[in-house]
Amino acid sequence: MKMIQNHQSLAPLARRSFLRGAGVLAALPFLESLSPTVLRAGSRVPVGPPVRFGIYTVTGGTVSESWVPQETGRLGKLPSILRSLEPHKEDVLILSNLSQSGGSDGRINAHEHCAYLHLTGSDKVGKEDGKPIAGQSVDERAAEIVGSQSLISSIRMGSAGGETSFFFDQQGRSLPVERNPRMAFERMFKGRQLVAPNWQRRLALSGAPAPASGERSYETQVVDLVLEDARRLQKKVGAADRSKLDEYLESVSSIEKRVRRVQERIALEALDLKDPGPSHPHVPANLPPDAHAETRMVRAVGENPAIHAEYLRVMTDLMVLAFQTDTTRVCSLGLGSDGALFPGVVTVGYEHHAHTLEHHGNAGRIEDADPVAREGCRQIHAWYSQFFAEAVAKMKAIDEGGSSLLDNTVMLYTSYMADGGHGRTNYPALLAGRAGGKLTTGRHLAFQKDTPVANLYVELLDLLGDTRGEFGNSRTSTKAAYEGRLPGLV
Repeated sequence: MKMIQNHQSLAPLARRSFLRGAGVLAALPFLESLSPTVLRAGSRVPVGPPVRFGIYTVTGGTVSESWVPQETGRLGKLPSILRSLEPHKEDVLILSNLSQSGGSDGRINAHEHCAYLHLTGSDKVGKEDGKPIAGQSVDERAAEIVGSQSLISSIRMGSAGGETSFFFDQQGRSLPVERNPRMAFERMFKGRQLVAPNWQRRLALSGAPAPASGERSYETQVVDLVLEDARRLQKKVGAADRSKLDEYLESVSSIEKRVRRVQERIALEALDLKDPGPSHPHVPANLPPDAHAETRMVRAVGENPAIHAEYLRVMTDLMVLAFQTDTTRVCSLGLGSDGALFPGVVTVGYEHHAHTLEHHGNAGRIEDADPVAREGCRQIHAWYSQFFAEAVAKMKAIDEGGSSLLDNTVMLYTSYMADGGHGRTNYPALLAGRAGGKLTTGRHLAFQKDTPVANLYVELLDLLGDTRGEFGNSRTSTKAAYEGRLPGLV
């Protein structure tokens, strides 16, 4: 960018010659690298607080009798694993009897089977050339719907990966997760100031011309130059080449629209800096100060519960900050580790290794499980849930001008397994937030046994504006129910 900025003062003719000489036509596909976050910007004019979609998923499943309320309907006293959410029970929905029925190609182990099904709800998952294959995950479908309206279409953070790969693109290919909190912060905010959008002013701008962004950007001028040259060339080529050129022009025009949207987004953020929203974003207090400290934190997560807790908090704070600043409207956290140690968290017996406790504490029948190991699992899941409760509290306290960030969000709290024994029946599923007033919270909804988890994803996508009415195996599962929906959820 420094080299480009140094050429801003070139005379128009010399500058055009420079651009052509630099091979700008070949460089166009890489325009996004000139501004890796800004070029993911969004809609022409945002109109009031948008609905955000968050996923907070941990490992190890749950202990069902300590997660699922005994009564349906209005929530009473919450089960012990969810006790940390007691102050916020009017802001949550607990869903029970959701299950996964998808099969595998036989080339993956039980953890991978659960992981690949987790957010895709696929009929079948597996591996191809040693790489995970599944359907599109719900976060990526959500990003297709609302991702263009923010700087980054979708953010994935945490320790998920390997056996616990949860996130898949439209072609069913596994997507990476940012493990390092400082790198995640810099990706989102390097070169930007932390500011909360003034949604009331943006709402007032709805339907008005987009705010002017000042002098046309270098990127816009580059695109204009390419279009001018390509259209001139279009008149000189034959029919076959003209068809190829038309495809090229369509691609460049798409870039042009994105660049122009970026300029409008920059102008809106400039207005927010002068007249910000009522909340005040802050850098997470426990963000590692440098790469060395960050590396030590990430490496120690599975060995030291105190550092593990610090990591969970900083990742949760980054998600809240990303939503608060409208950096993204889709954020997923894949947290926890089946291989982590929990001395001090687990206070019964002598075993502190999560994976060992998961296997000993689960069986085909609860009465056949080791009760001490099962209590250890319960303590681990109660420990995880407190960090989600902290996120709920923080989002609830963020004012967006008459409503809270939590009011304008739907957060899914869940796990990639139903239980630590690789179970796929009756997954833990909890929603927090009202999705802009579309959800009635403070309830427990129990559906018929083995209702596909994919039905929940259909409903969540519907809240974001999806019109397809199906996702994953919501209609094709052998346990298909409710015509692929969840009655009474909204």
